[in-house]
Amino acid sequence: MIFEAMGVQMYYEVHGEAGRPLLLLHGWGGKCESFLPVTRDFQDTHRIYVVDFPGHGRSSEPPEPWSATEYAEMIARFIEQMDIAGCDVLGHSHGGRVTLALASSRPELVGRLILTGCAGLPPKYTAQQNSRSSRYQQLKKLIHSAPVRMIFGEKRIDRWQEALIQKYGSSDYKALTPSMRATFNKVLRQDMTGCLPKIKASTLLVWGEDDTATPLWMGQEMEKQIPDAGLVTLPGCGHFAYLDKYPEFKAIMRSFIG
Repeated sequence: MIFEAMGVQMYYEVHGEAGRPLLLLHGWGGKCESFLPVTRDFQDTHRIYVVDFPGHGRSSEPPEPWSATEYAEMIARFIEQMDIAGCDVLGHSHGGRVTLALASSRPELVGRLILTGCAGLPPKYTAQQNSRSSRYQQLKKLIHSAPVRMIFGEKRIDRWQEALIQKYGSSDYKALTPSMRATFNKVLRQDMTGCLPKIKASTLLVWGEDDTATPLWMGQEMEKQIPDAGLVTLPGCGHFAYLDKYPEFKAIMRSFIG
């Protein structure tokens, strides 16, 4: 099914006939199918709503670069249109980031929150990562300088820029269209720390002990700053802890939301 708002056609699915509404928000690069086990196992007790974020899966791209704020507004309109205010929300990674923006600005729209590998806090870069980023910025500045543009022309500059991205960019970034790269950059630059103390919902944080994309210290910081939050750590798991140890995750989630 398609939900239209803010210049976007957003694909969504609904599973289950009755029960408390549960909204599933996937991570960057994901889609509805990212939550297949959850959808399968919770539709007997919940009416499940799952979306492809704009720019992902079967949804169209945003008409202009979006931050987490615009993604949260889109989800707020979806909740209102579906008439599921007070729904519980499960957010992974980017989906967690959007949930932070939503729950802090529109608390009346959400019930309990389950955030796993939640993004949104500024990362702590290593010296090697800082050096690599610095090299990329220097080369980017060079190829876009006026003398280089004048001598080589725009088409060659574009090819060199793409070569830099392929060498220095993350796998997520390299796979994106130019317009979604602008959204990706805007999302990553947004610091969600200020949202944490404003969240009124009871919040369950589930983290992989070995998560390198959103390290465990981020979950620990969220537990400190979200007023009603508790953190569960799953050993031997990475960024997709909810799938790495799904039986354990399912039991924890079932206990939290019933």
